[in-house]
Amino acid sequence: MWRILDQDALKPWRYKYWLFPRDPHFAEKAGPILDLYGGQWQGQCLGPKDYVLSADEKTSIQARIRCHPSLPPGPGRPAYIEYEYERGGALQYLAAWDVHRGYVIGRCEPTTGIEPFGRLVNQVLAEEPYRSGTRLFWIVDNGSSHRGAAAIQRLQQVDSRIILVHTPVHASWLNQVEIYFSIIQRKVLTPNDFADLDALRLRLAFYEELSNQSPEPFQWKFDRTKLTTLLAKIEARQMALADALFPCLEEAA
Repeated sequence: MWRILDQDALKPWRYKYWLFPRDPHFAEKAGPILDLYGGQWQGQCLGPKDYVLSADEKTSIQARIRCHPSLPPGPGRPAYIEYEYERGGALQYLAAWDVHRGYVIGRCEPTTGIEPFGRLVNQVLAEEPYRSGTRLFWIVDNGSSHRGAAAIQRLQQVDSRIILVHTPVHASWLNQVEIYFSIIQRKVLTPNDFADLDALRLRLAFYEELSNQSPEPFQWKFDRTKLTTLLAKIEARQMALADALFPCLEEAA
């Protein structure tokens, strides 16, 4: 049956996600972030002691206690994980990803908020080379822990070297730390089989330490040129959709 359907011209089960920028100032906000990824700020190259940190929170990571012990993999068979589980609580994982060094600094917290994020900032500031850096660019989204002008002022009071750069609204894909979060989701948290929150915390810390032994930055390829191309394609798509939905308006004009 599947072979027959696969050869048919109609394939209604197929779909593809696409991105629609909802922020009216998308290009103005995304451009500086792409410049930082490319090693520039306001038309000037970053200095040797300038650092770009991509930060966010991975929320509500559960410790799922399986009702029956898991069985390790054996010859010719995978590991067996009990489907049913009990909830053992949840942690929030906060992390700052050094864009150009490929280094990560993280911590677990019981909740998210301004104070937990402030502790992550202080943790980064206490480590070299950030402690003696010239400028520290922090790329963040618009979450309540670091939203808007209030967050910019608050972090400037913590350390005047911090320059907070916000992503456009609903554009988490521009924040490189989300790539790291997707990696730990696949390699660390799946399958979710933890005896308690301490085991979960230890696994996250161990993988972080392992990653930092041989740090590698992500090969980021999306730049201002590709941003311009993407926005032009979206605008053309919107115009075509508008013409298809409201053909009478075009004839009246």
